[in-house]
Amino acid sequence: MGGAGFTAAIRLVESPNYAKFSGMSIPDPKIRDTSRPVIRQLDDTAINRIAAGEVVERPASAVKELVENAIDAGATRIGIEIADGGKTLIRITDDGCGMSPEDLPLALSRHATSKIDGSDLLNIHTFGFRGEALPSLGAVGRLSITSRAEGHEAATIKVAGGKLEPVRPAALRSGTVVELSDLFYATPARLKFMRTDRAESQAISDVIKRLAMAEPSIGFTLRDVSGGGQGRVTFRADPLSGDLFDALHGRLASVLGREFAENALKIDATRDGIRLYGYAALPTYSRGAAVAQFLFVNTRPVKDKMLQGALRGAYFDFLSRDRHPVAALFIDCDPEMVDVNVHPAKSEVRFRDPGIARGLIVSALRHALAEAGHRASSTVGGATLGAMRPEQPTGSGAPRVYQMDRPSMGARGAAYAGQRPVDIPPSMGFAELSESYSGQLIDAPGPTLHTGEDIVPGAELLPLGAARGQVHENYIIAQTADGMVIVDQHAAHERLVYEKLKRQMAENGVAAQALLIPEIVELSENDSARLLEVADELAKFGLRIEPFGGGAVAVRETPAILGEVNAEAMIRDILDELDDQGSSQLVQAKVEAILSRVACHGSIRSGRRMRGEEMNALLREMEATPHSGQCNHGRPTYVELKLVDIERLFGRT
Repeated sequence: MGGAGFTAAIRLVESPNYAKFSGMSIPDPKIRDTSRPVIRQLDDTAINRIAAGEVVERPASAVKELVENAIDAGATRIGIEIADGGKTLIRITDDGCGMSPEDLPLALSRHATSKIDGSDLLNIHTFGFRGEALPSLGAVGRLSITSRAEGHEAATIKVAGGKLEPVRPAALRSGTVVELSDLFYATPARLKFMRTDRAESQAISDVIKRLAMAEPSIGFTLRDVSGGGQGRVTFRADPLSGDLFDALHGRLASVLGREFAENALKIDATRDGIRLYGYAALPTYSRGAAVAQFLFVNTRPVKDKMLQGALRGAYFDFLSRDRHPVAALFIDCDPEMVDVNVHPAKSEVRFRDPGIARGLIVSALRHALAEAGHRASSTVGGATLGAMRPEQPTGSGAPRVYQMDRPSMGARGAAYAGQRPVDIPPSMGFAELSESYSGQLIDAPGPTLHTGEDIVPGAELLPLGAARGQVHENYIIAQTADGMVIVDQHAAHERLVYEKLKRQMAENGVAAQALLIPEIVELSENDSARLLEVADELAKFGLRIEPFGGGAVAVRETPAILGEVNAEAMIRDILDELDDQGSSQLVQAKVEAILSRVACHGSIRSGRRMRGEEMNALLREMEATPHSGQCNHGRPTYVELKLVDIERLFGRT
């Protein structure tokens, strides 16, 4: 095209007619486009209300932020008062360092904090550090702060709906009192999402209990003052001193209950600069939901999928899928090894090397469970005693039954003479009869008691005692030094065989069967890379995979013990587990499930009569085998009853 033609074409394109006929619209640069969004700078009130939506989700979130501030201030006693589930009143009183009158307005400014200087956001040693909680609460509620620092006069400041009032003198001996009333009154829409007063109060109680576990040296008192007056104390934990584990054990006993403290195992392990400590319950002391799992990182309560998956993985061989472990575990590490600035609520963390933390939890818990040996939860015996309690007389007119007075020696002699068997000479007393009529193991036919040879002398002093008999062809009755033990012979032997099979598998490995034609599974490149990262771990259990180009993987071998398997379905299930928990134990679980079934069929069956030496041998093997206190499904294998409790059943106390 020549120069004249090119110029004409440009003029044609620039003409309005061309735009009209071609369907194009060429905006006039002199006319403002009203359809385009306009960028505006939000005011501080709107900013604080938006921040409040991130930081303060419900009254429990406000309590968490305010109590954490009190802990950071060095408080030794913290009082929490709430009304109507925290909707109308939250009052936090502490004996911390306090604030000066000059600090109060600054404390209500956004991103103003005494916790960090902003130079290093990884080296954080306090609960709070964002400087968002107080201004956010002041933007959506009515907030007042009264504080007194050492060497300064007490002062108070108020803010309501983001409107700040001047600082005024106040009366306060020391510390700080923060009062938040009418939460979310400035954002009424948020009130519609509040739950019932009872539900909100329960959420606040859960928050306080977690913080109380994290700080055993601090006293906490939670009081419900709904309706006015002094109210009622719903939770109290006095400050504890002494050794770390003693103080923690005492605090856990007051928060989680005495039964947890009695059935918890001490955990203390260190690896690569990360320390894990705390307490984890025996498998037979479990819950029907994951509501009693408390995890802390540098004393900060967190809810982390990876850590919860590690806890579940440590117990997966000892609990059925509908049972969940109970534990309070603390991870201590250099703050630079973990990022707590992941979420505004600071409830999520991210480890620099999550594999170390996860591996430490699994190995430490499994080591503690192995050291527990045959130990089972004490609550099993308590439940048994509860089921055995004699029926009490009913009705207001029913007479109470008291134990008879102890008879005299003469009365007892006459009673013994009247009870003496007719075929025994009168000269033979009960002392001579003890050899024949005591709790010996004898060969005697009968439907309810099947016994064997004489017991080993001194066996009663062993943990599971000496076998005295067998009832209903399934339950072994053993006598201990201070009580008795009832053993489920099938469940106990099933666990013993299962542990033996696992040891053999660990020593010899899992046999793999090679596929005649490798199965190709098409995956995305990200899924393929994530799966190949754990290829070595999967190979230990007989599942061997290799890259096949692009996102595809080739399944070369599968565990022989599983027989014919759907390799693609297994691979996708493993990927789902990796997404959910950060690791996969699917193949191991499937292999061990087969071993469990083999152990079940190869163990002593219910209905088999056992000789005395067989029963005693089973008891001794249980004492020497880890995890023998529960069967493969997490149920107890034995129940221990103390003699004093048995005597109480018969009114002999």
